[in-house]
Amino acid sequence: MATEGSLPGVAIVSDSPLQRHRLQDAIGKFGLASAFTGDPDRLMAYPTIPDVQLWLVTLEDEADHPTLFDFLLENTDAPILFGLDEAPTPGSTEFFRWERRLVDKLEQQLGALEQLDGKTTLEALDQPPQTVTAPERPHWIPAGKEGEPAEEVWILGASLGGPAAVKAFLDSLPPGLPIGFIYAQHIDGNFTDVLTRVLGRHAHYALRRAEVGARVRNGDVVLLPVENEWYLDAAGSLQQKSCPWPGPYGPSIDQVLLNVSDHYRERCHAILFSGMGNDGAIAAPILQAYGSRIWVQNSESCGNSSMPDSVKATGCTSFVGDPTQLARKLTQTIEESWLLKRRQQRDSA
Repeated sequence: MATEGSLPGVAIVSDSPLQRHRLQDAIGKFGLASAFTGDPDRLMAYPTIPDVQLWLVTLEDEADHPTLFDFLLENTDAPILFGLDEAPTPGSTEFFRWERRLVDKLEQQLGALEQLDGKTTLEALDQPPQTVTAPERPHWIPAGKEGEPAEEVWILGASLGGPAAVKAFLDSLPPGLPIGFIYAQHIDGNFTDVLTRVLGRHAHYALRRAEVGARVRNGDVVLLPVENEWYLDAAGSLQQKSCPWPGPYGPSIDQVLLNVSDHYRERCHAILFSGMGNDGAIAAPILQAYGSRIWVQNSESCGNSSMPDSVKATGCTSFVGDPTQLARKLTQTIEESWLLKRRQQRDSA
């Protein structure tokens, strides 16, 4: 496994230019550096074999390159992955599943790839309190009744670079909005206490850990645990399964989207912040079919934009912005919704 701040070197060998391109893009999403990309003839013409930690080899016809495997086995001690599946069309559900299968194979050889905002990054955020002036809630929006279950829930999905982005988003919201949040953050469980302290310090929204039987209330930001899968029962109460989250990382943002929207349907929305990989891209079209809003953080403001970019590539997103713009858009959306509701009530009177 690479040390923090370093990128494991991977070599890609394929006789298909398209396959090389898609493999190179895919490993970049998971924080890997492509130390060599080329066809077998180019590799064997090199004066010295590249020094990498893993080889990815995929050929349209292995019979066309009978000496390649012997060449690799004689010249490198690094693991070699042969016969990878052909990459489907980018942006499709099958493509995102292909990427997940690929990362599973990569992690079997290299260990956990996602260098989450660990102790160093979180400690940089964990500074003495500063005065943060939040905008005022528009007078058209009635304050959410404290302690009551939220009628509308927004899922905040984040990974690498996520804590800083989510903190900036929450700090930019006016207090008292009549909504609740469920926060799915890829992170080492050892850093949960620091994350809770950092995210709960300045915002007007109460960060709390998920509890069995609790409901998401107005003003809550419910942090889902990393270890086991959580879902909502028929009454909208949080429940924990005995099995771990599916997929390479916990919590699985795709599974969170599916589990929460299964109860809230069109009253469940999602914002995908900075992160590595493509978590959220498989479930986003399902939420869109319910009528949910899917927003993402823009690439320029991300620590790593692979995750929001993957969701954006599905064509399901209706807004893209930095954390402050996302907060402003959410406030505006709630305001417009309440104005429309008041107009409808007036017209029907």
